[in-house]
Amino acid sequence: MNVSEAKSAICQQIDLAESYLVCSMYDEAASLASTVLKRMVTNEKHNNVSSTGQQQTQFYDYDMMESSGMVLVQSLKLLGRSSEIFNELKILFDSVATIPVQVLLTGACFLISEGSTVGVGDFLEEFLSKWSLLDERYYVLAGEEINMDLMEMSNGRFVLEVEKYMEVVEVYAVTLLGTVLNDVDLAISWAEKATLTEEKRQELLRRLHSLYSRKATSNFRDLVSPLPVDHRKSSSFHELKVSEGSSKALKVSDLKNGQSDTKQAILKLSQQVKPCFWWFHTITLKCGRYRLVISNRKVALGCLIFLIYYVFRWKQATLKRFAKRQAFSIKKALVDLWQLAFSYQVNPLAAVQPLSAATHGGR
Repeated sequence: MNVSEAKSAICQQIDLAESYLVCSMYDEAASLASTVLKRMVTNEKHNNVSSTGQQQTQFYDYDMMESSGMVLVQSLKLLGRSSEIFNELKILFDSVATIPVQVLLTGACFLISEGSTVGVGDFLEEFLSKWSLLDERYYVLAGEEINMDLMEMSNGRFVLEVEKYMEVVEVYAVTLLGTVLNDVDLAISWAEKATLTEEKRQELLRRLHSLYSRKATSNFRDLVSPLPVDHRKSSSFHELKVSEGSSKALKVSDLKNGQSDTKQAILKLSQQVKPCFWWFHTITLKCGRYRLVISNRKVALGCLIFLIYYVFRWKQATLKRFAKRQAFSIKKALVDLWQLAFSYQVNPLAAVQPLSAATHGGR
């Protein structure tokens, strides 16, 4: 079987494995995907093909390995065997660096989402350490000499673009170390020593420092959060003393460190309470030795009486016209009712007709 026939047969098996996955036959999908990956890796070992020269085309397509690897990872996830993902990949591939990037990232994200972070950091760090920066645009697999003319053909297998490499860096440094493990210092230290382009390094450091600042602010808020409770207790205590008319309590509170804050809290609270109890306040008028105390309730009642007087005084003519119209309407209704009651007409000949009939009968 030549190379093209072998590739065609393996493509059919990959399609079948994907069909198993879609049909929720996860055991069959995982088994077939594992078999396909093992066969591809074994065939390439036996071919002993160099990474340079015309024989490069005998390698299986990178997409084929990525597709079968994705089927395997997703099947293990759906079977509840996410913890076995990296072990299976290590068995199937000769080196961590030969695992397709998308398969590696998917497996790592599955484990992180489930909280199983043990060994994930070592796995990702090992993968990143296997690549060397070349020409500020590519990462080359360590120990491989790649012809610049074959860069595109080798992309993904022996050569990675900077953006692909940075996807793994982000998951390792930002997501795992900085967010999940909450070890931003370690992430910053690793970023400073890693083999990155200067632009990507500065961008990564900015993100990590921003993450560090947010976490520091969050920790500070957690430490300071109990203080407002004590402040509210202190404010309520001084408010009680002020309402009882004790000036001594205010003098004692002035000696404390939170003097200005306490006064502001009391004033703010008094402004909030004042509108609620407006009806209970009084107005005091003082003239010499005489003092007149008028409650707001009496003032409001006086205003209401004045308003009623104004309505009756200035709208008197209108009210009279309205009353006359109502009286006229009632009178007219009564007259109509009276006329209707006595409008029945009695026929004056009704009593005579029976008599004339009797007279004609006698004749």
